[in-house]
Amino acid sequence: MDKTPAGKKELFQSLHTLRLRWKDGTFSEILNDWRWIFTYTKRYRLAVIFYTLLGIVSTTLGLVASVAGKYAIDIITGYQTSRLALLIAIMIGSAVFSLAFSNVISRISAKISIDINNDIQADIFDQIMDVDWKALGRYTSGDLLSRFSSDVGTVSRNAVSWLPSVIIAVYSFAATFILIWHYNRVMSLLAFASAPAMLLMSKYFIGRQRDYAARVKQTGSEMMGFEVEAFSNIESVKSFGVMQVFGQRLRAWQQKLRSISLEYNLFTIKTNVFMSVLGLIVQYAAFGYCLFLLWGRRITYGTMTLFLEQRVRLSGAFNNVVGIIPSFLASSVSAHRIRELIDLPRESHLGASAQLGAHAKDGVEVCMSGVDFGYREDRPVVCGADFCASPGEIVALVGPSGEGKTTMIRLMLGLVRPEKGRAYLRARNGTEVEMNADSRYLFSYVPQGNAILAGTIAENLRMVREDATDEELEQALKTACAWEFVSKLPDGIHSRLGERGRGLSEGQAQRIAIARALLRDAPVLLLDEATSALDVATERQVLRSVIRQCPNRTCIVTTHRPTVLSMCRRVYRVSDGDVRELSAEESSRLAMEF
Repeated sequence: MDKTPAGKKELFQSLHTLRLRWKDGTFSEILNDWRWIFTYTKRYRLAVIFYTLLGIVSTTLGLVASVAGKYAIDIITGYQTSRLALLIAIMIGSAVFSLAFSNVISRISAKISIDINNDIQADIFDQIMDVDWKALGRYTSGDLLSRFSSDVGTVSRNAVSWLPSVIIAVYSFAATFILIWHYNRVMSLLAFASAPAMLLMSKYFIGRQRDYAARVKQTGSEMMGFEVEAFSNIESVKSFGVMQVFGQRLRAWQQKLRSISLEYNLFTIKTNVFMSVLGLIVQYAAFGYCLFLLWGRRITYGTMTLFLEQRVRLSGAFNNVVGIIPSFLASSVSAHRIRELIDLPRESHLGASAQLGAHAKDGVEVCMSGVDFGYREDRPVVCGADFCASPGEIVALVGPSGEGKTTMIRLMLGLVRPEKGRAYLRARNGTEVEMNADSRYLFSYVPQGNAILAGTIAENLRMVREDATDEELEQALKTACAWEFVSKLPDGIHSRLGERGRGLSEGQAQRIAIARALLRDAPVLLLDEATSALDVATERQVLRSVIRQCPNRTCIVTTHRPTVLSMCRRVYRVSDGDVRELSAEESSRLAMEF
């Protein structure tokens, strides 16, 4: 625990916070946060018990070594000459054992902390993956990363050590106090005096310290958000040639954080000076009292050394006891931020999807009936939508950008749910199931933009089928008209790509993404602007290959440049919230417009 004046100042704020939480009735939230933390701690209960016992033994051996040191000094100064060898052996043995136990504790604590960190991160990752897509959209990427890394780290560091630290600190304080009390009661009270004296000064520092800490944390969080956006959009930043603009923005954020941090630092220095002076007064008072006792020959040199050493230990033990409160609160805050994510509504899971999957080889029909949906209540995106795409068909969704085509895809994938009407899948035998997270395995999806991850082409393809053979990868690439350029790469399918497919053209990256979707071999293929970077001839060739490979596959294409409408059985126009099937004449006329 932090024994510095700054650490004490942090304690003052924490105690004040606890008092306010108790008054406003929100202290139960802190307890709930810690109950959640202990769900992870209890998995390692035996290690926690062992950790605690080692701490108590180590503290005891430290006290034994101190007492042995007192008698050794007395022997050297002539007060006592017997059993010198035994005392030296006790001192060395206690110190060695104490050092060994401290290192074992450190090792155990580090191991368990890492395990808990990994457990929590893995659980949080899985739960975030299952959070409702719309609900998760309230959080920025920077905020999610901060909670996933920083907050989980705070929780994992304290989850195991907090309760043992309380027990060990209380034991250390009590044992040290009793030891000093045994030799001199006045000295024990004087040694204890510094910590309560500092607590009395807490009220003055609470408000400003809390304000500075909040400003630093908020500015740091906003700066992280800027950095995440800058790095995730680095290609656009470079393309627009605005690197200097973003560099200037970063420096502006740095300057803002620097200014606040330096203000906080100056306040901390002033506070530390005051606290240090107060601590020195108590320290010199204890030293003066020891000299007074030594002058009157009421104590020995060894006892004086023991007093001064244990005064520091007692003060530290007291600070450890009450200094655990800041970490208690910090862990609660971090746990609360994590719980906000895992308490978000989950995606809809309907077990009935497996019944439909048994008949999926014959094809699956994608249907919508009277569907209403909007991301905000006052701004509907889709109103009364009717839609149908049957096995063996290529069905197009056309319309201006931003009018709802991608929203239709999200409805099909179960990422969002209709506010009214039905969005469902129907097998050839008439089995129906509402679109939900569990029905997503019936879809192969190629999203807008570049969806290639860093790694080899084979790793990108096997993301959807880990057991796929090289021959199956090659076939998928051929169907997507990608094998011609992949086969010419130095390492073929094992050629390594950079983040977001760096090393490929946009058209090549799209064909790799299409090949990945085909490898999944799902009955429904969704291409969301997935052929926008292909020329017309290649686009038509890819779609023909897709249908030829699996005649029962349902293929749905969204586009705002309908160059393949002549290949589509049905065409739906999405505009101003209206989803309308075009007649053959309207489709032909629309195709000619482009």
